[in-house]
Amino acid sequence: MNAVQKFNHALQSLPLVAILRGIAPSEALAVGQALHDAHWGLIEVPLNSPDPIQSIALLAAHYPQALVGAGTVLTVQQVREVHAAGAQLVVSPNFDAAVVQEALRRDMVCLPGVMTPTEAFAALAAGAHGLKLFPAEIITPAAVKALRAVLPTPTRLLPVGGITPDNMAVYRSAGASGFGIGSALYKRGMTAQEVGGQARRFASAWAQVV
Repeated sequence: MNAVQKFNHALQSLPLVAILRGIAPSEALAVGQALHDAHWGLIEVPLNSPDPIQSIALLAAHYPQALVGAGTVLTVQQVREVHAAGAQLVVSPNFDAAVVQEALRRDMVCLPGVMTPTEAFAALAAGAHGLKLFPAEIITPAAVKALRAVLPTPTRLLPVGGITPDNMAVYRSAGASGFGIGSALYKRGMTAQEVGGQARRFASAWAQVV
């Protein structure tokens, strides 16, 4: 499957992005296996992690069935670097048209961060495959519902920030297509077993809201 096919498949099965901020290459494969065992197919290594390029390369090589990529991607050059490492996914905290367009040129899935309708429509016009609603701590379910009412029906909305198994249902009811899960799933110092436990907990929560 290509990147878009992997993305579409994950959205139909388990549309949760594992945000592994702070992960080191030495733990990437064990955590990747824990996510694979819990049926997570979307993995993001933020670029402010230790040696993120190596972690991305390891995960992409060992879990080719997953859509592996980079987060906190801010520049065109970073898109090129993560693509060279095997990344197929680009996630940003902001919307930058040049970043989106570079990702598209390299057949990568791109999820820019947006907060307002203006940013959302601009990102979609640039070709974004979905929208990272960030930070979700201040983008309430009511705000998601309002965005959903005006955006094109197929738009994928993924709130990120402060998402827990307990608040997924209200966001889902408001129109969220999936979620990015960060520190509630993985924090520095957690074992792969602990990450696997949290991954299964989130997967179970998602199954109850679809």
